[in-house]
Amino acid sequence: MKSKHCVPRPGRLRLSLRPVTSTVKTNQSCHSPSTLSRNLQSLGPDCDSGAQFALQDPEMESVKLEDCSQTLELNVNIKDEEEEEKIRTTVSHGDHVETFSTSREQQQEDQRAKRSHHCPHCEKIFPFLSKLKIHLKIHTGEKPYSCSDCGKCFKTSTVLKLHQRTHTGEKPFFCPDCGTSFSQISHLKSHERIHTGEKPYSCSDCGKCFKTSNDLKAHQRTHTGEKPFFCPDCGTSFSQIPHLKSHERIHTGEKPYVCSDCGVSFSHLGTLKTHQRIHTGEKPYSCSDCGKCFTTSTDLKVHQRTHTGEKPYFCSDCGASFSHLGTLKTHQLIHTGEKPYSCSDCGKCFTTSTDLKVHQRTHTGEKPYSCSDCGKCFKTSKELKVHQRTHTGEKPFFCPDCAKCFKTSTQLKVHQRTHTGDKPYVCSDWN
Repeated sequence: MKSKHCVPRPGRLRLSLRPVTSTVKTNQSCHSPSTLSRNLQSLGPDCDSGAQFALQDPEMESVKLEDCSQTLELNVNIKDEEEEEKIRTTVSHGDHVETFSTSREQQQEDQRAKRSHHCPHCEKIFPFLSKLKIHLKIHTGEKPYSCSDCGKCFKTSTVLKLHQRTHTGEKPFFCPDCGTSFSQISHLKSHERIHTGEKPYSCSDCGKCFKTSNDLKAHQRTHTGEKPFFCPDCGTSFSQIPHLKSHERIHTGEKPYVCSDCGVSFSHLGTLKTHQRIHTGEKPYSCSDCGKCFTTSTDLKVHQRTHTGEKPYFCSDCGASFSHLGTLKTHQLIHTGEKPYSCSDCGKCFTTSTDLKVHQRTHTGEKPYSCSDCGKCFKTSKELKVHQRTHTGEKPFFCPDCAKCFKTSTQLKVHQRTHTGDKPYVCSDWN
């Protein structure tokens, strides 16, 4: 006779029992042992006489089944305040196996969907309402957090805290390799790639790799030609915002970078660093061909053209080519006749500021370049170099026709006329 508890109810739990001793562990979050106890007791008449059920109090976590030779079906209704689950449990021979096939995954997915928050402006989805609220400020332009030191406003309190470190100088993140400190952990992570050599961001157009995603984005504009940053004063566009900020200082006259040694100020940090090498004597860029060292990479590139013979700058008027852009600009003044630099003492005009400075020394008598061997002084560094060859015996200019060598290029040119027969100077009185 079946127990009155064994009334069919919605939802089904199937137990397969075989004539071996097995243990079924129940999931407390789905159903309680007390529920199983009431229902399993109703199965007495369908089991062999040797079947025993160790059913104790509601806290019991396992049901021990012995010598049961039949497959039994048990209807169990499991329900809590929010959901109903279908649970199927199988006990197999030998190994301890438990399988729950439920609709919980679907319910979790439904719960996630309920927790999803959609942006009405751009259809982005956020798992938390707080994240959506922060995101919405991009569309509204709201910046409720302001800096008490400079008044600058920010969208989030986190960004404000990061900004305030520019005032306090706080740099709580340290590089374990070199000890350099940073105000933001993202800056530290980017820095650490200097030590590891890691460049995880690669350009899909040319394959070049970069340490940060920002560096990659800036690089990709060299392929697209995009220049999204505009100067509000003159409309000039730039591919990177640091280039725009540097440009804007032309209009404002701002020079925020000051040399601690001599007090000279600069509009660009890079210019200050280059200037400071005057004080330190540092020349970190060396030529692989001759070993000569330079203070800037630009100076090195220009020098290397003396070895390669490269002259990438062409005059549009006469086709003459030059290895330096500055030399080309000076040359072009020959065609225009422009001499923008005038001497305040005698009114004489010059094409370059360097030529004017050298000229003014004829008025002041200044000779700032002295020979370390004999102490003789000169108005220009070029004159000093030529003089020093009298001590070293160096003759770097040689004639391609006879291989004769000379100390100056002027001496070489005069000599070459003996081969060409050129006589460029004509007496105005001779007919």
